[in-house]
Amino acid sequence: MPPRFFPPPAHSTPDGLVAIDGDLSCERLLDAYRHGIFPWPVCPEDPMLWWSPDPRAILPLEGMHVSKRLKRRLNSGEFQATSDRAFDEVIRGCSAGPGREGGTWLTKEMIEAYIELHRQGHAHSVEVWQNDQLVGGAYGVTMGGLFAAESMFYRMRDASKVALARLVAHLNARGYRLLDVQQWTPHTGSLGVVEIPRDDFLQRLSEVVDLPISFGEQLETAF
Repeated sequence: MPPRFFPPPAHSTPDGLVAIDGDLSCERLLDAYRHGIFPWPVCPEDPMLWWSPDPRAILPLEGMHVSKRLKRRLNSGEFQATSDRAFDEVIRGCSAGPGREGGTWLTKEMIEAYIELHRQGHAHSVEVWQNDQLVGGAYGVTMGGLFAAESMFYRMRDASKVALARLVAHLNARGYRLLDVQQWTPHTGSLGVVEIPRDDFLQRLSEVVDLPISFGEQLETAF
C-alpha cells in the first residue's frame, strides 16, 4: 500500500526529500517508517522535513565490524547493557552534550514524539552503564523485522559502540532482518555500514515490516 501521509519515496527530490511539514503524531511517524521515510529537520526553526535518500545505509546484521579492542571491552565486564530502562535519558543524551552522534537534529517536539512512540511500544533504547552511571546508549523505531536506528551517544570512549554491538546481538537473537541507519558516514562505515539502492532497501523493508517479531523485555547481550 502507498503511504497515507506522504508521496511515494520515488517522487522525492534528487537528495531524497519527500515532504515538507506535517505533525509528529505516532500515526504519521509509523506511516513514514513503514515506507522508508524519516523526519530530519535541517534547522530546528524550519518546518519538518521528511526524507528517503538514495542510496540508503544499512548495517547488515551479520556484518558489524568489531575490533579486537572493542571485543575486549565488550567482554571485560566494564560496562553493563540494558534495554528500555532509560529511554528518556538516552534520547536526551543523543540531543545534547559531549559525544552526541548526529543528535543535533533532535528538536524538543521530536524528543516528545519518540518518547510517545516508546510508550506505545514502537521505539526502544539500549543503555550502557558503568557503576550505575549512564555512559552511552542508542535508540530507534521498530516495526516487524525492522529496527530503524536513529541516534546514539557516549560519555565514555567506546560506550556508543558497545551500545550498537549489544543492539546488533539482541536483534539477531530476536530474529530481526533489517537494521536501517539511513545515511552512511565514515564513522558508521568503519563499523560495517554499507549503502544499497533505495529500491533494494524498500523491497527488503516491504518483506519484513509485518513479520511477527517483538523487541522483547530482556536484552540479549551475548556477542
